[in-house]
Amino acid sequence: MKLLIDLQNPCGAKDIPYRTEIKQWLDCAVQQCGFQGNQAEVTIRIVDETEMFQLNSQYRGKSKPTNVLSFPFEQVAPIKSDFLGDIVICHSVVKSEAEQQNKQVQQHWAHLTIHGFLHLIGYDHISDIQAEEMESLEILVMQALSYQNPYLIK
Repeated sequence: MKLLIDLQNPCGAKDIPYRTEIKQWLDCAVQQCGFQGNQAEVTIRIVDETEMFQLNSQYRGKSKPTNVLSFPFEQVAPIKSDFLGDIVICHSVVKSEAEQQNKQVQQHWAHLTIHGFLHLIGYDHISDIQAEEMESLEILVMQALSYQNPYLIK
């Protein structure tokens, strides 16, 4: 499968992952979860706390910034699109969480990017059963990338 990534960085953060790294993470997720298709497109938007606060408030009713939000694209018949949706990641939240949880920043970026992608392709964690399935897949992808289980805090 050909995966196209539109990487946006309106907050101007200098220490974000390279597009090639993000593509490697998402290609691994595609492979590990068996996602089918010839081509797919994803937008990754790196934002500051102000933008993330606004999005989290508007779409989730939470008055604080969060680490990652996913916005799956809803297909409208008869138009068929390869666009899966948007993954929005808050740069400063990723950095502070990694520090608080004693994780490598790059590993945390990988995990949140993969987590967001899985939401785009239909995974969720609303129920315990869904959460277990999604977390198991995240762990599998992370281990395939030679990262530790993201749910084990040092």
